[in-house]
Amino acid sequence: MYQALDIAKYLIHCANLEEDDLITNLKLQKLLYYAQGFHLALFDSPLFSSAIYAWQYGPVVPEVYHEYKQYSCNSLPDSLNFNPEIIESEDRELIDEVYSVYGKYTGTVLANLTHQETPWKNTEINSIISHQLMKEYFQSQIIKD
Repeated sequence: MYQALDIAKYLIHCANLEEDDLITNLKLQKLLYYAQGFHLALFDSPLFSSAIYAWQYGPVVPEVYHEYKQYSCNSLPDSLNFNPEIIESEDRELIDEVYSVYGKYTGTVLANLTHQETPWKNTEINSIISHQLMKEYFQSQIIKD
């Protein structure tokens, strides 16, 4: 299991800044939620140890939010000393897939999406979204062959 900040740095690293593919703190929070949700659904274990809370604008990992809140609604910088290899290849593949599906949307669009989903809707504001709720919801979203 990883630290949420390492997964956040990997997600920021996924963005292609040359193509104006920018990640704001709002967008990052939703990408963390989707990565955690699909990891729970596929591997029955969390990707990172931090809790995800149901905040007003959707799911949030508070420690990551506070790390990047100084950037407000601006793009987050890539961490120069971050080594993506600290994340195992199987987990990188999952995060890359989440990014390819959800990374094209703005933070606002992703926040609106999460507001329509069971884990956020069924959790009291400012409370932790349970891993069980996320696992069940994301399992229902996976297309079975």
